[in-house]
Amino acid sequence: MSVPLSPATLDEIAAAGVAVPTYDRTGITAGIVHFGVGGFHRAHQAMVIDRLLQRGEAREYGICGVGVLEQDRRMAEAMRTQDGLYTLVLKHPDGTREARVIGSIVDYLLAVDDPDAVVEKMASPDTKIVSLTITEGGYNFDHITGAFVEDEPGVVADVDGDTPPRTVFGLVVAALRRRRDRGLEPFTVMSCDNIQGNGHVARAMFTAFARLQDPRFAEWMDEHVAFPNSMVDRITPVTTDEDRAAVRDELGIEDAWPVVAEPFFQWVLEDDHPAGRPAYEDVDVQIVADVEPYELMKLRLLNASHQGLCYFGYLSGHRYAHEATQDPAIATFLRRYMDEEATPTLQPVPGIDLDDYKATLIERFQNPEVRDTLARLCAESSDRIPKWLLPVVRDNLRSGGPVTLSAGIVASWARYAEGTDEAGEPIAIVDRLAESLNRIARTQREDPLAFIANRQVFGDLVDDERFVAAYRDALDGLVRDGAHATVERLSRG
Repeated sequence: MSVPLSPATLDEIAAAGVAVPTYDRTGITAGIVHFGVGGFHRAHQAMVIDRLLQRGEAREYGICGVGVLEQDRRMAEAMRTQDGLYTLVLKHPDGTREARVIGSIVDYLLAVDDPDAVVEKMASPDTKIVSLTITEGGYNFDHITGAFVEDEPGVVADVDGDTPPRTVFGLVVAALRRRRDRGLEPFTVMSCDNIQGNGHVARAMFTAFARLQDPRFAEWMDEHVAFPNSMVDRITPVTTDEDRAAVRDELGIEDAWPVVAEPFFQWVLEDDHPAGRPAYEDVDVQIVADVEPYELMKLRLLNASHQGLCYFGYLSGHRYAHEATQDPAIATFLRRYMDEEATPTLQPVPGIDLDDYKATLIERFQNPEVRDTLARLCAESSDRIPKWLLPVVRDNLRSGGPVTLSAGIVASWARYAEGTDEAGEPIAIVDRLAESLNRIARTQREDPLAFIANRQVFGDLVDDERFVAAYRDALDGLVRDGAHATVERLSRG
């Protein structure tokens, strides 16, 4: 027998053995406004605030979630029905489950319904932080030049100002302007996305938008608004109907949108919050002066390795990350990539044993309980590969380091982008450039360099003879021998 998740049922849920908020949720102030309330935010930053609230801290730092797109309406409905409550289930490798109801999200607004309410919420003196998990593609920058894309339709409409703002840029900048006009200090803009220098990128993109409206206000933003860098890490697969059923049947909770995640958690954050911040360090967040060594470690080891396993794994017939990584050839390939190509491009990482970190990564990928799909890892590759893997390639090309394994990963993406697996079954490519990537990939049997000749994604890599030779060798193997034989060959060196 299950009960619907709501404030009224928390005692009943607790009596059944599930941890619930023991703090009084009434009177918590929303000091954080968060854009992009998906699984990751709720398994990560919202969990951190919940832990602080459990300690009797951070009552002025509850979270108001914001959805910007029409597709966020489902989350808005789930948040409304359950008063922001949801179940977080950590899946341990031995099959045990660790469940907790999280209560740190105390409000949710849908910008497509009432953009001014979102602006006013950020303009409130209660708001100290505006945080972001809007994905790599949400920052609207050109992947080759790094410049803000000024002709994106939503941006054009927001710059004109004839209608209420509808992009995250228009909403945040309008709120900052409102605060300045009211004599209030600006809030901190805190990016939590998987982008190297995410705070720097956020600063550049938000001020670029502001500059299109008012160059002087952009200068004010650049001088007065803090954009700290951060590194975030917790594997959080998409919630499935199976997960919902398990929460209902095993925990007795009817939850419209629970979250499942691995037990591992890491957050490294620069201490740059002039308007104030929660005592994150009290709940295992690493507060540091410089995030860059940690973010390079994560992006080039964990995130790039996800790309290393997903295409080879999918084409080899696997459908989950743990299945692919339990394949000895793929596991060996990943460890060789980490050791030989990624690690030499990293800076020293204070307090981290990189050998232990890499071994832990393989163990995390092999967790059979998380059931992270390869389809999820293969999605949005045109945003991910240029940010996570190609910097490793370029660093090694400059230094004379090896690029064979990285080129193999790129080739596996190119083969995947053809849209048909080795059994002739269609592949659903999820990518903002899906149509153009598929069109190009389908010509590469006649023109093997067609895919990497796409300078919008790869820049000038097609001009580098060493990279081209390694790429062609891997792509030839993928076409001639198949994915598994190719990754096995590459894993042997």
